[in-house]
Amino acid sequence: MSCENALIYLDYHATTPLDPRVREAMLNALDSFGNPSSDHCFGDRADRLVRQGRKQVAQLINAPQASVYFTSGTTESINLVLQGYARQQFKGQPLRYGVLPLEHKAVLDTCRALGEQGLVQTHYFAVDDCGRLDLAAVEAELEAGLDLLVVMGANNEIGTVYPVQALAELAGRYGVPYFCDASQYAGKQPLDFKGWGLGFVALTGHKMYGPQGCGALFVRSDLSLQPLIYGGGQQRGLRPGTYNVAGIMGLGTACALRQAEMTSDEARLASLRDQLLQRLHSGIPGLVLNGDPEQRLAGNLHLSLPGICNQALMRLVREQLAISTGSACSAGKASHVLQALGLPPERIQGAVRLGLGKFNQPEELERAADILIGAWQALQTQAA
Repeated sequence: MSCENALIYLDYHATTPLDPRVREAMLNALDSFGNPSSDHCFGDRADRLVRQGRKQVAQLINAPQASVYFTSGTTESINLVLQGYARQQFKGQPLRYGVLPLEHKAVLDTCRALGEQGLVQTHYFAVDDCGRLDLAAVEAELEAGLDLLVVMGANNEIGTVYPVQALAELAGRYGVPYFCDASQYAGKQPLDFKGWGLGFVALTGHKMYGPQGCGALFVRSDLSLQPLIYGGGQQRGLRPGTYNVAGIMGLGTACALRQAEMTSDEARLASLRDQLLQRLHSGIPGLVLNGDPEQRLAGNLHLSLPGICNQALMRLVREQLAISTGSACSAGKASHVLQALGLPPERIQGAVRLGLGKFNQPEELERAADILIGAWQALQTQAA
């Protein structure tokens, strides 16, 4: 039996299924095999596709097309910004980065490496037990002197959504560039790169029903980065290398579809999520929702089930449900996000992440609730 037939997929924060319309656009692009940098008709045709993809990606977040740089995904984009800005701006004294401690490991590990190299000192903002950020504390650090503000749009584990526009306005008031990892945010929440004055934004295709391995970095025109790699000079030398034409077409198509369908899709998802949460609450006494109960992603449920180990739960349901215990990049390890929230060990031990997406149907979620409730009851019986 294949995975597709056996499982109910509830891990949309890790990666999303490819939208059939995106697949069609990518297949069509594969026929345009020319190199976009070549000076003949084959290159011209491929170049037109890259230009189309760039336009679609830029339109999703109201960004100038010239600000778009195609990358392999958000991890690369994060490294381009954090390393590239530090090396570009370093004048003998470490730069000071203000960072949300719940950022993806790509941010935290890069900041740690830059610290070890003497390029950056990182200040980590405090968060409450729902992952919320105190804007007054952010402003205090901006006033004290930051070189870069780093706060994601939405957390990939607990689903808490951050006030990107307010943060951009604060950073702009103090002349500090703001870098937003919008991997989980773009295509789900309104985002205005130009209007809000953002410095850097990263997004990726596979979080919005597009392809894995293709993302975009947006760089404001008055900012510059030192490249991580050198080569043929493509993308104004910041990210050289032959364009991934099919990937760019997939990313562009995914962005265009999110722009058209985001509002209706997210409203439907929020309703399904709330119904699922109500059903689980009724079957699992003591169930706790982690993250901000109001300002959260429409498709996110991060739950702590009482009296169990999440790994034992995963073993029971893995042939029926595709869920996770946290970030796919940190599978099997204690979540740095939950630890930063200061949650008690028993809540961390029983934590699971359910990520809903546009292809989920109500009847699937009913079955998913039955499976989770049944597995929790079985573990309770075993422990008795």
